[in-house]
Order: sequence, then C-alpha cells, then structure tokens
Amino acid sequence: MYYVYILKCKDNTLYTGYTVDLDKRIQNHNKGLGAKYTRGRIPVELVYYETYNNKSEALKREYSIKQLSKDKKLKLINK
Repeated sequence: MYYVYILKCKDNTLYTGYTVDLDKRIQNHNKGLGAKYTRGRIPVELVYYETYNNKSEALKREYSIKQLSKDKKLKLINK
C-alpha cells in the first residue's frame, strides 16, 4: 500500500509527500529525520491522506497535489 499525505507544519504551512509506512514516516518527520522542508517546522500533524495500490499512481497524485494552491489543498483537506 502506498500513501500520499499532507502534513500541517508548526508554521501553518503544508507539506505533501508519499510513503509506504505512514505512521513511521510521520514519526520520522517529527524527529527531524523527514524531509528537509519539515525539519525546521516540527511538530507536524497529519491532516490528510489517500491510499494507492502502486507507486506510480501515488507519485502522480503527489505531484498533482503539489501543483495545487494552498487554498485548493485546504479544500481537499476539509472535504
């Protein structure tokens, strides 16, 4: 299973990523071991995720979410 997720950072910015182990990935982000972007913005909070059966679909969706404006990401989260 592949996950595409959105995190809310301490500074209220949003970070989008993908992983195969959602719980472990969020723990790593909060330990400062995640993406460079989130290291200075911890703690982070999971606010949205989707599941996919293959990596290709997950990566395509991650890319499409990253192209959205913050307002559109917030609409997606609040759906």
